[in-house]
Amino acid sequence: MDKLEAFRTIALQAGQGELTFPTNVNASLKIKRMLDNPDCNLASAGQLLMTEPLIAARALAMANSATYNRSGGEITKLSAAVMRLGLRTLQSLVAAEIVRQFASKITDPAIRSKAAQLWEHTAHVAALAHVIARRVTNVDPETAMFAGIIHEIGGFYLLSRAHDFPGVLDVQSEGWLEFGEKAIGRRVLTKLSMPEAVIAAVESLWFGEHNRPPVTLGDTLMLANDLAPVASPLHKKEGATHQPATTIIDFEVGEETLQSILLESADEIKALVASLMT
Repeated sequence: MDKLEAFRTIALQAGQGELTFPTNVNASLKIKRMLDNPDCNLASAGQLLMTEPLIAARALAMANSATYNRSGGEITKLSAAVMRLGLRTLQSLVAAEIVRQFASKITDPAIRSKAAQLWEHTAHVAALAHVIARRVTNVDPETAMFAGIIHEIGGFYLLSRAHDFPGVLDVQSEGWLEFGEKAIGRRVLTKLSMPEAVIAAVESLWFGEHNRPPVTLGDTLMLANDLAPVASPLHKKEGATHQPATTIIDFEVGEETLQSILLESADEIKALVASLMT
């Protein structure tokens, strides 16, 4: 089976609801559904996180990051972390755990390495999207971070299924970008009930739709993706080296340039990446 046929098969299975999720994703999906409930409050969210220690630990780490704890006083209680972060950020943390769990069943060292690089890329895009949204495009920063976290979920799903389709990851071709990413990614995002506005932003990234200067959620995501210092291993041709975009960082944003904003926000971006990578 060639790669395009493999992509078609995976996408067809996804479209028919035949997505194969790791067992531990189900617990995180349950938490996601409860957090998505309009009646969910911070107290009940804290109780939910107690059932998933890894998400609880990451909530504490993020609550102590430069972005959410500007006073510097250490937060040690989960209840305080939940109050500091709010429901929107908790939804992003749960989404991050779901994405990471797709890689949990991978045993092949080469594929695990790709999954690790893909998650590092994802963490940088999410952190950059949060800062760009807040300081440049004025879209909701939490939604932008959420979009950054899930924008490669189709790629993680492909990696989790690669053992069923030998050779599907051999020497990257245009097949993934031209067909696989769009077909598989859309099915997985829909199956996981991701918000339509976020799906639309991810799709605008796939199709290269953007405005300059950036103004939309899709623009925010594309700019973050272009500036990420770590490339997606699924978008990288063998033997090529990755360099983040440099030609787009000098445009003016008010009285500043994007470059100056990113330099000023370097510690914040670093802290967000660290909290997601923990």
